Amino acid sequence: MIPIPKTRAGFLLQYGVQAVAILFLAACSLPGVAVSQSEYRAGDPPYLERPEVIAFIDELAADGLDRAELEALFAEVEPQQRILDLISRPAEARPWKDYRPIFVNSLRIERGQVFMEEQADWLELAEESFGVDPALIAAIIGVETNYGRNLGGFRVIDALVTLGFDYPPRADFFLSELRHYLQLVDEEGLDTRETRGSYAGAMGRGQFISSSYRAYAVDFNGDGRRDLIGSWADAIGSVANYFREHHWETGQPVVARAQVEGNGYEALLGGGYQARFSLDELAEHGVYPAEAVPENGRFSLIRLEGEYGWEYYLGYPNFYVITRYNRSPLYAMAVHQLAEALRQ
Repeated sequence: MIPIPKTRAGFLLQYGVQAVAILFLAACSLPGVAVSQSEYRAGDPPYLERPEVIAFIDELAADGLDRAELEALFAEVEPQQRILDLISRPAEARPWKDYRPIFVNSLRIERGQVFMEEQADWLELAEESFGVDPALIAAIIGVETNYGRNLGGFRVIDALVTLGFDYPPRADFFLSELRHYLQLVDEEGLDTRETRGSYAGAMGRGQFISSSYRAYAVDFNGDGRRDLIGSWADAIGSVANYFREHHWETGQPVVARAQVEGNGYEALLGGGYQARFSLDELAEHGVYPAEAVPENGRFSLIRLEGEYGWEYYLGYPNFYVITRYNRSPLYAMAVHQLAEALRQ
């Protein structure tokens, strides 16, 4: 059953949620998308009167969802211009020198240490069950929601409907997430009146999008629900399961410092962060490790705009795994450095 929502305006998210709400958008490389491209026009009819919405409801009803409930739901949802504004100006557009201090700072480290003490039992069990370092789990949750302090101020239904029908650059993606969300509501008993998340529809203490929630969330405390919003056990276990399913290599490094000569390295940038280059291939392009690395290893090349100029790193397979949670290299490096600080 889909609970019928009451319309509410969204609230501005703070940095922690903003940064991770776009864990799928950084991969789409949409620099320079203007707000005018996704601006809702005041003269547009309500959602329930738009042909594309009616066709979408037809598809959902054919899949077994209740048409009357769907129509009542869409009748209550209104487009949120604030969501469209925020998605056009993601935090990952900042340079590394400005992005890093948001997440790797003394307060976030102190809070992370307290979090790891308070949740030590669940973190240890997650490490035993999934082979994922507690510091990494804590760092993900720390960057995502500041250890549960910022779960998001927008109703997930408002975010996904707005982006699915009024954000053309990624409409197909968000309509897919909307389908997953409506299935999730039925499967996990979520309340569309109250379930809130980021401006891009990510939810819970680990900020899972709906498809990831359905695919990777676990009932870690055995109470019969996968509750990523209200249960620390389920949130911790689900983050750990996500990393296991994406092939996190326990005890292996994430990055190594690198140095470059000339401009040949530029040919290696872009194309994602899979560790695909050998040391010989890197050397052919003027890229060399600045610390000891395995001679037979495979790496990606990472370039970040630091406070004193460009910083270069070799990314191990584990760096790529972090980018599966959020495609931005800034995000992955922030998680890695926060986790390193928490380990110390």
